[in-house]
Amino acid sequence: MDPTLAGCLQALLLVAALALSYRPLGDYLARILGGGPHLRLERWLYRLIGVAPDADQTWLVYLRSTLAFSAVSVLFLYAFQRLQNHLWLSLGFPAVGAATAWNTAASFVTNTNWQSYSGESTMGHLVQMAGLAVQNFLSAAVGIAVVATLIRGFTRNRTDRVGNFWTDLTRIVVRLLLPVSLVFAVVLVACGTVENLHMAHTVTTLSGASQSIPGGPVASQEAIKELGTNGGGFYNANSAHPFENPNPLTNWLEVYLLLVIAFALPRTFGRMIGDDRQGYAIVAVMSLFWVASGVLMALFEWQHNGTALQAAGAAMEGKEVRFGVAASAFFASPTTLTSTGAVNAAHDSLTPLGGGVAVFDMMLGEIAPGGTGSGLYGMLVLAVITVFVAGLMVGRTPEYLGKKLSSREMKFASLYILTTPAIVLIGTGVAMSFKGERAAMLNHGAHGFTEVLYAFTSAANNNGSAFAGLTVTSTWWNSALGLVMLFGRFLPMVFVLALAGSLARQHPVPAGTGTLPTHNALFVGMLSGVVLIVVGLTYFPALALGPLAEGLHR
Repeated sequence: MDPTLAGCLQALLLVAALALSYRPLGDYLARILGGGPHLRLERWLYRLIGVAPDADQTWLVYLRSTLAFSAVSVLFLYAFQRLQNHLWLSLGFPAVGAATAWNTAASFVTNTNWQSYSGESTMGHLVQMAGLAVQNFLSAAVGIAVVATLIRGFTRNRTDRVGNFWTDLTRIVVRLLLPVSLVFAVVLVACGTVENLHMAHTVTTLSGASQSIPGGPVASQEAIKELGTNGGGFYNANSAHPFENPNPLTNWLEVYLLLVIAFALPRTFGRMIGDDRQGYAIVAVMSLFWVASGVLMALFEWQHNGTALQAAGAAMEGKEVRFGVAASAFFASPTTLTSTGAVNAAHDSLTPLGGGVAVFDMMLGEIAPGGTGSGLYGMLVLAVITVFVAGLMVGRTPEYLGKKLSSREMKFASLYILTTPAIVLIGTGVAMSFKGERAAMLNHGAHGFTEVLYAFTSAANNNGSAFAGLTVTSTWWNSALGLVMLFGRFLPMVFVLALAGSLARQHPVPAGTGTLPTHNALFVGMLSGVVLIVVGLTYFPALALGPLAEGLHR
């Protein structure tokens, strides 16, 4: 079959599968986050950690719980790596170095899963299973828990309570992430993904050389890696490795998994606020950007501009033959539009403008559909900005879903949208100003700058993918990117939770003749414009220095 046609068919099938999942999964998530009786396993877990599951928290207490849990998670994962050589199933590997262990702990707890190491030659099976994979579940659940508080901020009135962090975390893991991951892990094994506890096997290659290939519990980590928009690979090659992603079917399944929860959450939002049309409006904006990104990515990769690429007849450098250009672009777009960061091709080998699309996808804040939870709360904050801008146009106090948007709410929303760009641009500027850090760039000129810009954009937006031309194994890079991941994850959460608490305390405002409808095509267009202008154009000067300059150069 023609590769272009095959890619189009895969995309259409994916759209159909996501559409079929939208209502049932969204409704199920609404029931999980809406309260109700606790399961026996959940009650046992509440007793174990000593919390009262039905005691609602203020947004400050919810924030303290989130930060405390994440801080303990970082310390535990750091210690786990540093003690690896004393643990079962270490495979003879030494303790992970201090700088790498710090970076990895920050990475997996923040749902970034940036990896400055080769998994198969650095981490033993136990650290992969009980350390990294566990954080894949927990970090994804934290994102969904935070967006639940923002939704409750719109639905609750005259209260300072926004939910219980420990209850939300437990219910999301037990009722959603664990069972779905178990099912798809079995499916991936049936499709050829590896799942065992084997040591490395030495094999003879076609050229007669020897190669050591380790097995491991790959499929179980692969399922939650995609479902939770985590992205960290068991192997250094990530989803380009045949043990993680053996064929086109598993490639399609992985793309479906990394999109399905994020695309279903707008339905959850609509159900919880009692207006399904609001969910349709949000998912329409997400879909517009997803489709635009996918089309542009495929177009730029198929054009393969450049002398070498045109001589070869295709942009196949850094791509797996079993996937080709179409399936690589099919994977690259959603993995950068979400906070997944898994890759089935070397992003550093994308065409200049194709790589530029990947960078811009992350710069949007990963809201199309974004990470598990983080994509929706990012889009809702932008919806608040959109309603405020519309209110300025007509000279009235803006309101969204029955809540007035005063200066207090707008300060939180403004701080949210300014935080990540500031982290990205300051980090990139600092790195480019140091001669030693510039030396980490394999390439110079526009492409070298893009490598650095990509790294800080990926870390601050909790994506985790990278341009392989940048060497980030030094103490400076590990430390700097680790801090960027933590700030990029938790500072926006502070403003989201503060916004949720501020909205929950308000009196409801009935809709009037001057209320802006936020469920129609006009609002979809306005919100899309705000995403492009307020968020996207913030980075335009940096993009002009990197991928645009490289892509337009002949």
